[in-house]
Amino acid sequence: MTVEDTRYDQSGDTPLAGYALLATTFTAGAALFAAVARRRGLRLPQQVPPWDVALLGTATFKASRLLTKDKVTSFLRAPFTRRESDSTANEVMEEARGSGVRQAVGDLLSCPFCTSAWVAGALVCSYASAPRATRLVCAGLTAVTVSDWLQYGWSATAEAAEG
Repeated sequence: MTVEDTRYDQSGDTPLAGYALLATTFTAGAALFAAVARRRGLRLPQQVPPWDVALLGTATFKASRLLTKDKVTSFLRAPFTRRESDSTANEVMEEARGSGVRQAVGDLLSCPFCTSAWVAGALVCSYASAPRATRLVCAGLTAVTVSDWLQYGWSATAEAAEG
């Protein structure tokens, strides 16, 4: 067996052990929530209304972008990422730094798609235990998302009007 056969990727830099630790942490968090909810007798909803799914989805989208791309939250990501460039709409493009767990966390914190699973997990657990409060938080994040779309629309209209 050659060294090439033992590597997951071409460079051999993919932090598989770090990813495994993150996946284990996520799973353990979900299991802990389920155990505590069961012990406390929390009654889970029979169904989630479509409106709540839309709120949870939009809030997950916005919270994920705030955590992974917003300039103001860079301080959270800085120990694990390095800024590569600024992007549109005051967002930043970052790359994971370090190796192992640090790189794995950097990959997670620089990817809105990756982070969305964690945000959705937290929001669903919150929704199960405190639906009214979670709806309020989700409505706020949804309002910010709508505002963003309106800002983009306004900017596009202004650019078109200017020529």
